[in-house]
Amino acid sequence: MNIELRHLEYFRAVAEELNFGRAAERLFISQPGLSRQIKQMEEILEVQLFERTKRKVVLTPAGHFLKAEVDYIFNHLELTKTQLKEIASGNIGELRVGFLGSAAHTVIPELLVKISQTYPSIQTSLEELSNAMQVEMLEKNKLDLGFVRLARVPETLKMKLVHQDTFSLVLPKDHSLSEVDFKHVGQLKEENFILFSQDYSSIYYDKIMSICEDRGFSPRITHKSVHALTIFKLVEAGLGVAIVPTSLKQGYDLNVKFLELDKIKQKTELYAVWKKGNRNAALGKVLGLI
Repeated sequence: MNIELRHLEYFRAVAEELNFGRAAERLFISQPGLSRQIKQMEEILEVQLFERTKRKVVLTPAGHFLKAEVDYIFNHLELTKTQLKEIASGNIGELRVGFLGSAAHTVIPELLVKISQTYPSIQTSLEELSNAMQVEMLEKNKLDLGFVRLARVPETLKMKLVHQDTFSLVLPKDHSLSEVDFKHVGQLKEENFILFSQDYSSIYYDKIMSICEDRGFSPRITHKSVHALTIFKLVEAGLGVAIVPTSLKQGYDLNVKFLELDKIKQKTELYAVWKKGNRNAALGKVLGLI
């Protein structure tokens, strides 16, 4: 036979009252029944927990040790019950978040600050991933929330527009073209272009191509990358020019300059994406902050 929780409850009552009659009243059981339970507990543990005389009941050294352990167990159970309620309500928990690098400079930091201020007990694990990888991991329940640039997602997912951004040209700092004489992207049709990989975000790639096509040329693409820093470094080295979301100009200190394409129809949208029926209560709390 094993020790059960009821044994510990009976023991704690007797250890606190040091009187079987008062402990039995407190537990709403008979005194003989309580005595049998304590005796059974001592037999299971193979130790004596109480010294009993006609006048008094005292704890043995083993009983004193067990009382401290039982106090800890019941206190921990109460804490666990409180924690469970907080987890179920979404106030405590972990949120697994995937994001594109272009979201790391505006949307993600702002969201993390809001979470920290509103739900300080929600922990976030962050991973920079492509659109396709985020969708796959969301469907497999390996992510709770993603930030993607996609026109549509599978029916199993929900999406919400969280940020719209303009595009900007990225040029070497010493490039002859400046804001004063810049009119349209067609002025750069003879340049080499460095773009984000089509595999990284096909809709994003297609929008950049359409920006150029609207000015009557197809860009000569010499390099592709999935990382903004790599693209900026290649531009800095004079290997070409790039078109990126304007928000990406934050957070880098490189010898490049940005010319915002704020007069064109193309914009880039960032969407929050999550799986329908996700049972992580913390997700519901965080979606309310977006």
